[in-house]
Amino acid sequence: MISIIILTYNDEIQIANCLESIRDISDEIIVVDSFSTDQTVDICRQYGAKVYQNPFVNQALQFNWALDNVPIKHEWVLRLDSDEIVPVRLRREMSRRILDDTGIAAYYLNRRMYWMGRFLRHGRMYPHHIVRLFRKGRARYEVKTEEHLIVDGAVGYMKNDFLEDNKKNSLDYFTEKHLATARGELQEIQAKDITRSYSDPTIDAAIFGAKVHRTRWLKENVYSRTPLFVRPFLYFIYRYVLCLGFLDGIPGLTWHILQGFWYRFYIDAKVYEAKLGKRLARSVDYHNI
Repeated sequence: MISIIILTYNDEIQIANCLESIRDISDEIIVVDSFSTDQTVDICRQYGAKVYQNPFVNQALQFNWALDNVPIKHEWVLRLDSDEIVPVRLRREMSRRILDDTGIAAYYLNRRMYWMGRFLRHGRMYPHHIVRLFRKGRARYEVKTEEHLIVDGAVGYMKNDFLEDNKKNSLDYFTEKHLATARGELQEIQAKDITRSYSDPTIDAAIFGAKVHRTRWLKENVYSRTPLFVRPFLYFIYRYVLCLGFLDGIPGLTWHILQGFWYRFYIDAKVYEAKLGKRLARSVDYHNI
């Protein structure tokens, strides 16, 4: 009763682990590949997956393309990334719960994230609930860089965790990936500055509610109103010190500096650079040198 959709690109190092973890819960595994140049597609086909290819823009558009263009067999859809594993306990729980709860449109799954070989328990990294299992036709991704599923109906919670352990996630890969996502965030910031609202559907920002809604409220009403270059420092202190990220040792230190501070500081620098615009070219009076 579950169709599984996985987005891939050059994931030969990890896709087999993902597929192995789900082979006994679905007879329909759909892979949407962004024209991989390694053995990813061959490995997926060896596991019986249906492979489709589509140019990649961002995660939200790629998954929505799958919902719009790929025939989906079952009532329930599970979205996975190539670096994610579904353990036995969660597989059993999903199979049981989708039969029991007829009024539920989607489920939050709790993610355990591994970085540099360590499970990050602190710094707001765990628990981390993400809507990943939903009824066909009842959910769609908002078109944002930090995308979330918009669900039409009630959302429940699974008790057991799924795992994220990205085997490609070296420091170089992390940097290249976040340079790309920073460009997406800059475009969204500039669009919001112009229109004051997003034209596409988006999740509700609410101080009371699930974590994703609280996070969106804090980002829009607190973080975005804090001065440039100040807010990355405050955000890092909040996550690493107040939320005890330091308890995850060196992996926690590197994660929170890179993802919680450097990435946010880089976005602020991009915002500052964009605001300078053409003034950079004429800021120096060469005639008086």
